[in-house]
Amino acid sequence: MPDATTTRRNVLLGSTFAALPSELLAEAAAKPSSAVLTARANYGTVGVISGGVDGTYIRIAADLATVLDDGDNLRVLPVVGKGSVQNLSDLVYLHGIDIAIMQSDALAFVVSENMFPGVISSVRYVAKLYDEEVHILARGDITRLEDCAGQKVNFDVPGSGTGVTASLLFSKLGIAIEPTYLSQENALKSLSDGDIAALVYVAGQPAALFKPLAAGSKLHFLTVPLSAGLIDTYLPARLIHDSYPSLIPDQAPVETVAVGAVMAAYGSPPGTDRYRRIEKFVTSLSTNFAQLLKPPRHPKWREVNLRAEVPGWTRFTLRPPSIPAFGRL
Repeated sequence: MPDATTTRRNVLLGSTFAALPSELLAEAAAKPSSAVLTARANYGTVGVISGGVDGTYIRIAADLATVLDDGDNLRVLPVVGKGSVQNLSDLVYLHGIDIAIMQSDALAFVVSENMFPGVISSVRYVAKLYDEEVHILARGDITRLEDCAGQKVNFDVPGSGTGVTASLLFSKLGIAIEPTYLSQENALKSLSDGDIAALVYVAGQPAALFKPLAAGSKLHFLTVPLSAGLIDTYLPARLIHDSYPSLIPDQAPVETVAVGAVMAAYGSPPGTDRYRRIEKFVTSLSTNFAQLLKPPRHPKWREVNLRAEVPGWTRFTLRPPSIPAFGRL
């Protein structure tokens, strides 16, 4: 039987004993130890690595934090990311990252490049999110993708999802360009100054990056036709006037292609602390999904189907009961 001093210390550290004196319970509640506070702060915290400040991923992560947060039981912590390939790396190797949002082709890309050994067994998908449109913004004198041949075209920072898609796209179309790797903000300035011919940006529309552009800027989106070389990898899509009223005339959408976004989780074994946190997150996502479909949440949520499968990926499975079998709500 521990003495009074030992009992008091154990209570303050969070240990539990039968029939503890009420004064000790009151002291533990009023003066929790540093260890208790640390455990409480981390117990239900799930780190979600997303995208840059002007992209759609960070807004999706912010929506998750707003809708799913449940005090100490579950706290969603959005983290600004550096692109799909880096997000995948952070999910596998970086402490504190349990969920990552990335382009669905990122996994196939890192496997093909043998970048992260064993990555297939380390990641799972929670849900296919939505399709992200390929935006190619160009100078006024560039009217077709073919006009970019031999010109500087920005692919975003190295390792970004945009860079992966842009590289594949121009390669499949057989258009040889000179890629640059500026941040999107710097690329937009370089494009406005005429230093580069175009920039590529893969993001769900409307993308905040293009909001500052006023009508008459002489910048415009290029059509990306769904040619035979692209049809096995990409989906048909349109950029519309409602998303970019200063860049796209009404009733004159710009044809482009899209790539899927995926929400991935680390594949922790059931019973581990990390699995428990991810399980809480996934359960809360399915329970509160209807709230994500309502304004002011990002309109891209209305394209999400929690039952959709992601080719080449393995789904994160819950211990019974599993995710309810519903589609779009």
